[in-house]
Amino acid sequence: MKPVFHPALVNGPRGDPAVYVDFLFEKRAVLFDLGDICALPVRKILRLSDVFVSHAHMDHFVGFDRLLRLCLGRDRRIRMFGPVGFLAQVEHKLSAYTWNLVGNYVTDVSFEVTEVLTETLGRRASFRCRTAFRREAETELPIENRRLLDELNLAVEFAVLDHATPCLAFALREKRHLNVWKNRLAELGLEPGAWVHDLKHALLTGQHEDTPIRAMRRDGGCLGEADYRLGELARSIVHVSAGQKAAYVTDAVYHEENAGRIVALASGADQFFIEAVFGDELKERAARKYHLTARQAGTIARRAGVKFPTPFHFSPIYQGREFELEREFWQAFHTAQPVADSNWLDQGESEPAEERDIARDRLFNTLSGSTK
Repeated sequence: MKPVFHPALVNGPRGDPAVYVDFLFEKRAVLFDLGDICALPVRKILRLSDVFVSHAHMDHFVGFDRLLRLCLGRDRRIRMFGPVGFLAQVEHKLSAYTWNLVGNYVTDVSFEVTEVLTETLGRRASFRCRTAFRREAETELPIENRRLLDELNLAVEFAVLDHATPCLAFALREKRHLNVWKNRLAELGLEPGAWVHDLKHALLTGQHEDTPIRAMRRDGGCLGEADYRLGELARSIVHVSAGQKAAYVTDAVYHEENAGRIVALASGADQFFIEAVFGDELKERAARKYHLTARQAGTIARRAGVKFPTPFHFSPIYQGREFELEREFWQAFHTAQPVADSNWLDQGESEPAEERDIARDRLFNTLSGSTK
């Protein structure tokens, strides 16, 4: 199946922690951690809608100034999330500059900042350029199911980890994946187009199966519009499956409480980014610095049952011998390399014959908010 989002390390396994997640069908991206982001093209930075910061150690937050500078003079609203104390940290960053001329701007960039106080409570405030980035509209808000973002088909959940300071780990999850089979489109004479997005949106929002959908249909050599019922199209060309999941974990000491929280958060993830700072020969040093070793990280990844783990945040002392950390990680994970999972490899959109009727019959029972 074709993944809807594509996470990737910004600075490789040795540079500042940052994972950029681009979305296939949206003009949007999210970022996990805000270390040095100079390697990101400006156009990618300007796609950011949400930034999730694990904690405010410099290598995780130093990129804020570049983000701010690129957004000034543009109409942008960026949501930011971080651990307890994060509101004050953003506020101090912004107050370090002089904003006496912002009244001349015709645009307004704003940051909506949420800090996690507990697993069930957060605090939110806004900082707008036009008001010299003063803290505004501060309020406390409940957090349900450890979820920071809860959209129609997308959620971001968190766990609070011990790094001698509260440190957040994150999981990005597509709630369900709707796949439109290209071979079924061809059989019905239908052409891909914007109407496919309308079809998926109607299904995700639980619209009635009699809802009309205007599709593009080829009749001989002519291409024109044709009206179908939502249920008719859904049962014919759409397959529903579990959504994609990516998890991000960095800066956590190894103990069972941390490990258990990571496993619960990352369970079954398709992509899993986890720090592997030291080799196991330096596990005492790792413990003193509240970091994971490669072996500990690989063990956690195996326990979580993830599919494509990526170790990163390697200590500079392993420069030129990063393979030692990678080897130790994969040995702990019990394989020499990632095991391919064809569900999330981009192999086209043709439907396996044995799934055709199953998809047709199960669709409305599978989707929450069934129209029956």
